[in-house]
Amino acid sequence: MKTAFLFSGQGDQYPGMGKDLYDQYEIVQKTFEQASNVLNYDMAELCFTENEQLDLTEYTQPAILTVSVAFMRLLEEKGITPDAAAGLSLGEYTALVASGALDFATAVDLVAKRGKFMANAAPAGVGKMIAVMNAPLDTIEEACQKASEYGIVSPANYNTPKQIVIGGEKQAVDQAMELLTEAGVRRMVPLNVSGPFHTKLLEPAAQQLKETLQEVTFDQMQIPVISNTTAKVMKQDEIKHLLELQVKSPVRFYESVASLKELGIERIIEVGPGKTINGFMKKIDKSIKTDRVSDLKTLQATEETI
Repeated sequence: MKTAFLFSGQGDQYPGMGKDLYDQYEIVQKTFEQASNVLNYDMAELCFTENEQLDLTEYTQPAILTVSVAFMRLLEEKGITPDAAAGLSLGEYTALVASGALDFATAVDLVAKRGKFMANAAPAGVGKMIAVMNAPLDTIEEACQKASEYGIVSPANYNTPKQIVIGGEKQAVDQAMELLTEAGVRRMVPLNVSGPFHTKLLEPAAQQLKETLQEVTFDQMQIPVISNTTAKVMKQDEIKHLLELQVKSPVRFYESVASLKELGIERIIEVGPGKTINGFMKKIDKSIKTDRVSDLKTLQATEETI
């Protein structure tokens, strides 16, 4: 059965993530130690204790990447390997590690910088993000277009056909919500996020990331990786440009799942601390078998199905 690994994005973090597998498997411990050595702080302490840093973007991103890579390495140690990979926003970097294009030490340093760039580009309070439920796509896009005269607002995440997240500057997002209400949209959920990511407000972060990526070497990908930005298989010579675009462009998740299916993928294993992707998959395509590895219990459950 052809299998894809899909990797967690920002928002799936929680204190204690990864601890039960860390306590039991040396490969997980070594991954955390490697991250600590690169970043010069204790990754285990960041992930396992109650602290305010874990929800700060510059720490959240390397923490989730570390947990996800640790779990991926554990799966590979057990002989479970992917035929393709993708990730939800930040998870795209873990997918590139899974593909062999990026070594972990480089990746964890890169996403720590990416987190800082993103936090600085959109400080808390500047913008907002809203999940729009059960509304036609053209209605959402038209509302954002009309509200753009009040500031930046656009779709940021095409999560499922029935859940589209919009984001941008507060006044413009509020205007888009008013237009959507007038159009008969009944359910809109404010998201507790640290910034309106994947919108044009992140242009400064994209420029800083572009400069940083010039210094990074990407090896040849050994398996296909689906781009968030295009929802198509990444080409080797496009990796840097796509990662630059990704922070300020919408995440096309459900189209990415369709691309995986075109590759013959029959099973998806969500790898990382959350279960967001599993939730989306139930709304996108129930014909694809879906498992996850987020702790010891889900690891054991996934092993039993293979």
